[in-house]
Amino acid sequence: MRLSKVRVQNYRSVIDTGEFEADFTKTILVGPNEAGKTAVMKAIQQINPPDETDGFDAQRDYPRRLYNDIQTKKVLPKDVTVVTAEFSLDEEDIRELPTRWEGVRYKCWRNMDNSFHADLVGGPERPSIQNIADDMRRLAKHLDSQAAPAAAEGETKALPSGELTELFGRYDSNFYLESVVAEAFGDWVEKHAIDVDENNEGEMKRLEMLRQQISIGPERMEALEKLKSRLPIFIYYNNYLRARPIIHLANLARRQASGALDDEQYDYGNLCLLRLLGFNVEELSKLGDVANQDPNNAEKLDVFRQKLDERRYALNAAEVRLSEGIREVWQPDAAKGEAAQLRIEADGQYLVVSVLDDVGVAVELDQRSEGFQWLTSFFIVFFAEVTDKHKNAILLLDEPGVSLHALKQRDFRNTISKLSETNQTLYTTRSPFMVGPDELDRVRVVELNDRRVGTKVHTTIAADDPAALLPLQEALGYDLAQSLFTQKKNLVVEGITDHWYVEGMANLMREAAIADLDDKISIIPAGDAGKVVYYATILHAQNLKVATLLDSDTAGDTVAKQETLVHTLKSKAILRAADFDSAGVKNCETEDLIRSTLVAVAKDVYGVDVTAVAAKQSQRPIVDIMSDEIKDFSKYKLAKGFLRWCRDHSASDMTEDERQACKKLIEAANKALK
Repeated sequence: MRLSKVRVQNYRSVIDTGEFEADFTKTILVGPNEAGKTAVMKAIQQINPPDETDGFDAQRDYPRRLYNDIQTKKVLPKDVTVVTAEFSLDEEDIRELPTRWEGVRYKCWRNMDNSFHADLVGGPERPSIQNIADDMRRLAKHLDSQAAPAAAEGETKALPSGELTELFGRYDSNFYLESVVAEAFGDWVEKHAIDVDENNEGEMKRLEMLRQQISIGPERMEALEKLKSRLPIFIYYNNYLRARPIIHLANLARRQASGALDDEQYDYGNLCLLRLLGFNVEELSKLGDVANQDPNNAEKLDVFRQKLDERRYALNAAEVRLSEGIREVWQPDAAKGEAAQLRIEADGQYLVVSVLDDVGVAVELDQRSEGFQWLTSFFIVFFAEVTDKHKNAILLLDEPGVSLHALKQRDFRNTISKLSETNQTLYTTRSPFMVGPDELDRVRVVELNDRRVGTKVHTTIAADDPAALLPLQEALGYDLAQSLFTQKKNLVVEGITDHWYVEGMANLMREAAIADLDDKISIIPAGDAGKVVYYATILHAQNLKVATLLDSDTAGDTVAKQETLVHTLKSKAILRAADFDSAGVKNCETEDLIRSTLVAVAKDVYGVDVTAVAAKQSQRPIVDIMSDEIKDFSKYKLAKGFLRWCRDHSASDMTEDERQACKKLIEAANKALK
């Protein structure tokens, strides 16, 4: 299953984040220091934390300003919901459930007293005694009429209606048909089912309906139990978890056995390293105690030798795996003598982690840079956790790679993307290099403007605090600066949503082998139609090839007719949306090239179906239609939904007219920038 929505309340700096969506692969929480990003992540971990993780503590975790309510028992921890999550089910989850529960979503929440609760969203309604009471009484009345006379004079026979009255007296009518309640009413129905007149079609239908209603509760409880067992573990990792370069095995074994881990953050990393090797600390410690070996016992020495070989192979395998992961991000420059080859050695009671340089000199890990140490520790903890009992895990990374150089962060961002393909990942950052220009739909902005309101998480890229958006502005600024004068071919579009649409179309067409946008073309959003001329002129002045894509509306017409633009680019490099639209939409915009697809996207994003209106007003821009029909409509939100749609669909899911429009646009862009 995949986390789809989450909400945090009543936790440290958080009063209520509001419900926000989680991307099915990677979600990025962006915000400044002290915004509450760590509080949000720590609360999310409690959805289903590893066994050794501390739970909620009202004294420590309830918002301090409101703690007097807990102290005076005005508010009880058992009544305080802290974190709520909703999950989408995959095929394996659905196979575990009865047919009637297909299409449901799993919702769970944890309260301040650490109690866990769950429910199913969608599927059959949860019935109570009250829902079946009338039909039960009608069936009982029918059964009374079918009851045989007393076997002998003076003998009384309990009527079904009397039994039912006694049964109703045991339970409140609002009780759900679950557990003992469902069992009791189910037993009554099955006891008397044989007496229902099989020729009475109405009562036979009533009997079957009651069986169905009573079975919903037990099935639902069974489904909840099965889904809870499949709930992903939430692994939290921050910048303070490190593995020591030199570990004394006997001391660590002693601390672990006594439950008194010294410097817990480091010991956790040390234990992860040992788990990665496939040994526990006690085993390795005994292997290091050579003095206890009997040199005269050949059989025991052979066993000891075999264990040492096993240890050596495990150390070597771990070296290789860790080194490969680190090199992928670190990308050492051999010309500068940069090293990224780890060596893990066991010497008596000591386990030593060192790094080999290009001339073969081994240097202890703690003598390397902070960034390299962090990266090594991250891979140690990650590989150990995910390959151990946490294979079905969601990763929560708090400020990952903050000690890495900016360009190393950019490479590590790609590593997180690869990790998220198998383990859904949420991470916080305040660094612009940890947010890709094509990942803005995965960004959730975290801000804390008023302590009385608490931390908020915005699904859209909007915030009252400029500092919350600074990483995104810096990321876009860096990407724009990189692309403005480094790519010889540039397609200038009006806004960021146009950028997303063209990029999404290009990816779909490339995967379907319909059309291939030249990979040397950089798509540059100008901000609005009026700024297209400035961007085009500046780029052209640098002897770069430039083309523009403009909407065929009033603003686009004004820009397209500007003498400066026409003189600079010539008409063949000024592309208009209407040039690729076969439906003849008046004032055609980029969105109208994929009109039918966006209708489906809007239904998914907003829950509103504008199919009929769009068909009736086929000559009107689809954005104008949606603005009228959908409350709080946002072009940005629609474009973000399209990017998500692209990840789960292919060009074959588009209409033929849309595929042809995208193909014509890509071919025209390639030709204009040839």
